[in-house]
Amino acid sequence: MEALFWGCLVGGVLFAIVTVLLGDVLSGALDGVLDFLSVDFLKPVVLATAVTVFGGTGIMLEKYTDLSSVPQIVLSVLIAILISIAVFFGYVRPMENSENSTGFSIREMAGRIGEVTVPVPAQGFGEVMVKVGAGNTLHIASSFDKKPVAAGVRVVIVDIAEGVLRVSELEERKGDD
Repeated sequence: MEALFWGCLVGGVLFAIVTVLLGDVLSGALDGVLDFLSVDFLKPVVLATAVTVFGGTGIMLEKYTDLSSVPQIVLSVLIAILISIAVFFGYVRPMENSENSTGFSIREMAGRIGEVTVPVPAQGFGEVMVKVGAGNTLHIASSFDKKPVAAGVRVVIVDIAEGVLRVSELEERKGDD
């Protein structure tokens, strides 16, 4: 039984190391071949955790308790499941939700709010800062209404023409207080 536990412990650690070091290479090589096996909670981190904890718990139960093999295996499996659930909800899930892509298409800018950083003349070009994801991006802008827009003014992006944001001054409604 000790060999099984040691094998799981070493195998889990090796699996974790290989996944971290070669995860992108392997996923690129397989290119979605195993996507049908993808279940939300069966992430490599969770699997490596389960196998490693099972092996480590089994070794400790065997060394420090007088339990027979069956209770050792049952307790090891239960502890591995509990720790894996904790890793999934405490690490994997929050990390999935925190991922932000900085990639965007300029065509997605229509309707967004920005701030003029370089004044936009009635005829000609200025610059607008738009929040994208966790950061800001600067774009060339022209006046949609053919009216000058001063620096610091909030604008709405009406449309995009030839890579230039066409903006109009944002008119914020005042409440009837």
